[in-house]
Amino acid sequence: MELSDDPRSRGPVEAPPVHLPCVSQVRSSSYSAVQQQGYSASIFLRRKDKLEQTQQKCIAIFALLCCFAVLVALIFSSVDIWGDDEDGITEENCDRDCHIELVENIPGDLSFPMDGTPHLPLSVGFHTLLDQAKHSVEVVSPVWDLNSWELETMPSAIKQGQLLFQRLLSLKSRGVKLKIASSLTNSTELKALAAHNAEVHFVNMTAFTRGGLHSSFWIVDRKHIYIGSADMDWRSFSKRKELGVVVYNCSCLALDLHRVFSFYWQLHERDYIPSIWSKRVTALYGRHDALELQLNATQATAYVSTSPELFCSKDRTRDVDAIYQVIQSAKTFIFISVTDYLPLVNRSFRGTPVTRYWSPIDEVIREAVVLRGIKVRLLISFWKKTHPLTFNFVTSLKSLCMQLLNCSLEVRFFSHKEQKDDIQHGLNHNKYMVTDNAVYIGNHDWVGSDFAINAGVGLVIKMKDNLQDRRATILDRVKAAFERDWRSRYAKSLQGNKDQQGKYRNLQQATIHMETKEDNEWSNPSTL
Repeated sequence: MELSDDPRSRGPVEAPPVHLPCVSQVRSSSYSAVQQQGYSASIFLRRKDKLEQTQQKCIAIFALLCCFAVLVALIFSSVDIWGDDEDGITEENCDRDCHIELVENIPGDLSFPMDGTPHLPLSVGFHTLLDQAKHSVEVVSPVWDLNSWELETMPSAIKQGQLLFQRLLSLKSRGVKLKIASSLTNSTELKALAAHNAEVHFVNMTAFTRGGLHSSFWIVDRKHIYIGSADMDWRSFSKRKELGVVVYNCSCLALDLHRVFSFYWQLHERDYIPSIWSKRVTALYGRHDALELQLNATQATAYVSTSPELFCSKDRTRDVDAIYQVIQSAKTFIFISVTDYLPLVNRSFRGTPVTRYWSPIDEVIREAVVLRGIKVRLLISFWKKTHPLTFNFVTSLKSLCMQLLNCSLEVRFFSHKEQKDDIQHGLNHNKYMVTDNAVYIGNHDWVGSDFAINAGVGLVIKMKDNLQDRRATILDRVKAAFERDWRSRYAKSLQGNKDQQGKYRNLQQATIHMETKEDNEWSNPSTL
């Protein structure tokens, strides 16, 4: 039987199988796609992390660059990074063969015996410095009162001050630069000098330490200097007793003192101490590496000290440390002449005044007397501003030698007449110490608060031992000046009694007994 080709005649025929992808293949492809997507996501995340890290690094680098830029800006804003050219003077080419003169002002109404070599008058010393000036004169003084307009009835008393002021005004005509650092904001004399081309920079001591600028020194041509007790005040040339030194042709020492002046100069109209300074204000010499030089053909060492500690630039010795070193190095005697002696510091804590004992100098004096047997003499001025507690501390010092052998500590008060307007006739304004091998001449009275908050400088000179050369030195000159004052009729001793206010009144009335009676009273402890 033939089979019919008619499809309708055929029975149900199964459809040919449709070739579909394998389920495993579909699953594999899906997994591969997901895996590829996950891989792409991981790459994206890693790239994103790297990008974020790169961004963080860029931000960090940018921040560092900003900090560096700010630091550089602070450096340039805080101080002239190049500093002063210092006239080409360096430690290598500066002069060390120097000449030194002791200068004094002794009021006309003080009479001393003419024994020994007379010292150069203070006014002559200043005029000689101005005669030497060819390029620059740099002056720091706490007072500017050379022309006293209120003393028309005393023309002779202010003559020397007026002459010096006129010399300063005339520096402009000679082409000499005059630079002045001062804490005075409304000084008639400074305004007059500024009108004659002087540069005046203001040091705001109130903002820094709530203290004052007590520094008093001159630098001329970076070669000659003056340091001492005298201010730019007519009284320093007429009514007050002053002492200082003028050093000529000593550019090494002048350069170091100039760096102190530069420190003040850079503080012009600032209310903060910059944390970064130029090397041009770094100290060249100090107590551990003093300048070796010749003073009047005699070998010596010297350095400049400053205070307060906030004003001590790198490697600069503090005044109190300089005094400590001079006392510690003494072998036989220590003679001290100051206007005031008061080892106290007055502070303000939350608006309340607080007074504390200030021990550095007082303790080292006690140690020198008791433990090392050094002979100490202390000459203190007596005037209206003498603090009553001064007598308590003096009494305490003197009591150290009671019933002790080889113990010598003497105290006298330098007292002279005074006027109704508080101008001191013959006030001993000295601020120095001399020992058997060194001398310290400073700007501060030995009062704790002065060293803590007031700006000042000091000069330490130490003579080298030379048994073959016994010519008179600056130490001999200063010692002779001290002994002259000590033996004078103006040096009066303190009575030994408990009534400190009574001592104050007795001194004020000039009824103090001299040393003989004092020794008798102090030999009896029951009177203390």
